[in-house]
Amino acid sequence: MFFLLWLFVLGLISYFLLQKGTSRITRTPIWLLWLVMMAPALIWGGWILVYGTSKTVPPELVIIPFLVCPFLYWFLVQLGRQKITSETAEQVAGSETESVKPKPPVRPINAAEEASLRDCFPWSIYFLRDLEFRPQAVICRGQLRTNPEAAYQAIRENVERLFGDRFLVVFQNSLSGQPFFAIVPNPSHQSGENPVKTESVTRPFFALALLLITVFTTTLVGARLAGVTEQTLQSNPSILLQGLPYSLSLITFLGIHESGHYLAARFYKIRTTLPYFIPIPFFLGTFGAFIQIRSPIPNRRALFDVSIAGPLAGLVATLPLLIWGLNHSTIIPLSEKSGMLNFDSFKPSFSLLMTLLSKLTLGGALNAETAINLHPVAVAGYLGLIVTAFNLMPVGQLDGGHIVHAMFGQRASMAIGQVARVCMLLLSFLEQGLLLWAIILFFTPLNDEPALNDVSELDNRRDFLGLLAIGLLLMILLPAPRVLLEWLNV
Repeated sequence: MFFLLWLFVLGLISYFLLQKGTSRITRTPIWLLWLVMMAPALIWGGWILVYGTSKTVPPELVIIPFLVCPFLYWFLVQLGRQKITSETAEQVAGSETESVKPKPPVRPINAAEEASLRDCFPWSIYFLRDLEFRPQAVICRGQLRTNPEAAYQAIRENVERLFGDRFLVVFQNSLSGQPFFAIVPNPSHQSGENPVKTESVTRPFFALALLLITVFTTTLVGARLAGVTEQTLQSNPSILLQGLPYSLSLITFLGIHESGHYLAARFYKIRTTLPYFIPIPFFLGTFGAFIQIRSPIPNRRALFDVSIAGPLAGLVATLPLLIWGLNHSTIIPLSEKSGMLNFDSFKPSFSLLMTLLSKLTLGGALNAETAINLHPVAVAGYLGLIVTAFNLMPVGQLDGGHIVHAMFGQRASMAIGQVARVCMLLLSFLEQGLLLWAIILFFTPLNDEPALNDVSELDNRRDFLGLLAIGLLLMILLPAPRVLLEWLNV
């Protein structure tokens, strides 16, 4: 039943993501794309319904759908792809223009304004060859003759001087790798909003209400982890407070993680909501937290900083909680049920980082014949580490997908994301607890919305920091080598 519940939730999430993102670039029916995406999970779910968990799913039913469906999905998207030369330019303003009632003009500029637009492209900066008119963009193709950052800055200033805030200037790489500009109608200007008095998107009372509900649901789960039964809770409601250590630890991590994103976005003057928690009365007590960015990302540097700020801030909060919780956990004999998902009999050898932290904290008491009964705070810290690793996966619109997009460009990030999916599937054969993770990644679209200036590359310092983030992901996901386990006697 738990797997079927996850299947239902993932089905809703994947359909929402497809409807919001993929529908803008293809005419293929969303329900058909959704069915292809869900096919592997539906096959596995059907097997579980018929045979239960007592009979293992055959390897061919795991591998073949996982490998075939991505190619079928890609084929269906390409088959129905709209004939739009500047698909990436329209993605930038897509989420904003959906809520705008007035339809954009077929031709964003008139014939008289065309000459003025051409004057915005000095030949020594970007030699303009031709203009292509699209429903929501004017595509400006030519040859870049200077630094991408300087070119974007100069041309954006020229466009703003002539047209004010009427347009957004988008700088992208074409499929052939040639940089081009796109002049996109500014949705704020079209809707008649005053840029100085834009409507607030923070909704503090809504965010506070979700936070309070999440405190309650996670406290319920924390009480169960502490051994509180429903009968005991009914007779003595005050015993629910035993779930607070887990609740506050988990919410602290999630809040700091999302606050990292929020503060970095505010630094770059990107409009964003406050962190919203997702409460549920079962499982972990929450599905996590998120923020919604309501304005375009200015460049790849901002995309990188906003994306990596969350995992780094969350890691700083997680490690002290995890170490304190491990120090207050108890050692128990190893059993057949010990594993990465059994908090009462936890075996850390599936993860190199968890192995090192557990051995460093518990010392000689932890050996090859023992497991750990995790303290509720350790459970919250461990979940924080798992959430950090999941967000660092270089796939689509996850933090890791944004990071590799900022480091290597949009096309390369999609290829890296597909490789990461396959690697996670292979890793799930070594550790079955990662299979659900692999399924979720399969449902995550590979495409990521570009920044306004998606051509200028990062500096060496940010590239190095991105490689460290990928290294942290590998330390969390990859199992400890056998030689290290024998040396540490774990």
